[in-house]
Amino acid sequence: MARIPLQTLPTFVAVAALGNLRAAGEQLHLTHSAISQQIRLLEQQLGYAVFDRPGRRVVLNAAGAALLRAVEPALAQIDEGARAGALAVRGAQQHLRITVSPSFAQHWLMPRMAAWRALQPGISVELHTSQTAVDLGREGFHAAVRQGKGPWRGLEGECLIDSQQVVLACPAIAQRLAGSDPASWLQESLLGTSECWEAWFALAGHRVRIQPIAVFNDMGLMLQATEQGLGIALGRELVAADALRAGRLVQLSPLALGTEAYDAYWLVHPPEHRDWPPLQTFKAWLQAELQQASAQLQQFRQTGRSD
Repeated sequence: MARIPLQTLPTFVAVAALGNLRAAGEQLHLTHSAISQQIRLLEQQLGYAVFDRPGRRVVLNAAGAALLRAVEPALAQIDEGARAGALAVRGAQQHLRITVSPSFAQHWLMPRMAAWRALQPGISVELHTSQTAVDLGREGFHAAVRQGKGPWRGLEGECLIDSQQVVLACPAIAQRLAGSDPASWLQESLLGTSECWEAWFALAGHRVRIQPIAVFNDMGLMLQATEQGLGIALGRELVAADALRAGRLVQLSPLALGTEAYDAYWLVHPPEHRDWPPLQTFKAWLQAELQQASAQLQQFRQTGRSD
């Protein structure tokens, strides 16, 4: 059998997926004639037809379906190798593109970026914030910090840290509520979702229905509102860690929502970036900083001092 003309395979896959030569041409930015010629060349080289042509339609036949099963993963591997090669070429530039949630960026990551820059002046980091999960490959990002349980389709991930939810207030409200029973907090202005608050009050021994005065789609905004005295919040300890240590926020109770009620933070990336040195360096730094922040917060709880 003659060697398969590789340039025809993406066209074959597109036609098989769309079932229409013109639609495949639009997708690949080729003319209808060029698509027809490539399919004809492929079939000539194979020595058999891969499509049946009832009327004006093209339908994958049994031989074509068998070929498609082999071609699709092969093309995916080639594409991954090409991206990995491009990444290796760009490695000398040491430019890392990361997407994170606004709250994680504002309240935890940005205050530490000066330390990163001092340690790694040769690796620049471009941060992008988004409330939604960005398509990393399509948007050209090397990695993302995501919150959830995973896994994420087409991505590899590593759990960085769990972040339990704790009750937070500004110092003035915390002083007023000091020593009070959590049941009395039901009369306070509560910030956050009713589901999380009801789960927390259940831990405290109170089965109640909660109607918060405000729900936020960003943890950072909720913590800012809490610092300004709008109410008491149920927030992620990790995101609030610096404010707790600085005294801008106070944790009202040692009770915290456990693993069944919160999601961990993950660093996720496309498989081809797995061994890229800048990403490995950033991941190691991120893990070290998270461990340090956790240790500092634990020390602050025990001693009341932030060293």
